[in-house]
Amino acid sequence: MLRKRNVIIVAAAIMAMAVLVAGPACAADKKFFAITTGGTGGLYYPLGGLLAQALTERVPEVVVTGQAGSASVANCNLIKDHQIESAFVQNNVAFSAYEGKDQFAGKPVKNLRGIASLYPETIQIVARADSGIKSLKDIKGKKLIPGDRGSGTEVDTLNILTGLGLTYKDFAGVDWLGFSGAAQRLQDKQADITFTTAGWPTAAITELAMSTDIVLVPIEEDMIAKITKMHSFYSKVVIPKGTYKGMTADVPTITTMAQWVVDEQVPADLVYKLTRALWEKGKDGLSGADVMAKVHAKGKDVQLKTALSGMAIPLHPGAAKYYKEIGLIK
Repeated sequence: MLRKRNVIIVAAAIMAMAVLVAGPACAADKKFFAITTGGTGGLYYPLGGLLAQALTERVPEVVVTGQAGSASVANCNLIKDHQIESAFVQNNVAFSAYEGKDQFAGKPVKNLRGIASLYPETIQIVARADSGIKSLKDIKGKKLIPGDRGSGTEVDTLNILTGLGLTYKDFAGVDWLGFSGAAQRLQDKQADITFTTAGWPTAAITELAMSTDIVLVPIEEDMIAKITKMHSFYSKVVIPKGTYKGMTADVPTITTMAQWVVDEQVPADLVYKLTRALWEKGKDGLSGADVMAKVHAKGKDVQLKTALSGMAIPLHPGAAKYYKEIGLIK
């Protein structure tokens, strides 16, 4: 109940700010369009807010709001039930949702459509330095936080545990929390290890590393090969040393893509305008992607050349129209 209330408060605040920007004379003529993101300690939340502000300024007929949510799986289900217009999700979760696989078995989200792939989302496995965890072979029997229940992070955690031949029963304790809550548990020594799927640097990990000695646990080459063979939507990536305090070596791991998805019921004309505003420069000389890049380091990875990378669900007709116009698809 508290989380739901927080989401409503955040959304209401963003809406109010957007209406003030729009001006009282024309606010009544505008429609609200939501981008549901993730928890406040992750990357979806700030980038979603930046994109919402940029789109509101560039698409006159809508007020776009960025609101906190419970991330990928929950966001897909919200779109399934037509409770939100759009969301940020992981591409692997979007694929499973549309196809009715994994957590969505028997419950496919057939109204899910793509607008754009945004940036790589890296699986970051964080342990307390005093936990004795130096590699994945050390995690059995520890206290685990696999991410928020039903999140894309939990999906990734389960995929890796399966590759290791482990289940939740192999841990001393399992608790489901978002990024900020997980970081707090590690800081308080109530958990040993947590998984975070997000663009790096992730705020919650950065803050944790300032107060607690941590280890970023690598995924070794043979395990990367095994997991990427099992799940083609993953690919290898290396988090460079110095990304977080105390990180003295590069850390190999795997990555997915963050995507902006939408309910197919949203009118094609509106999605076309939103897609165009994401990539084309407005009167201020900046596109929506430029705004994200200007304010947040990870926004620099939001590029037109990778707009369709990992897009395993159908594009919304409005988005497809834009990409055809610019020659990105036929």
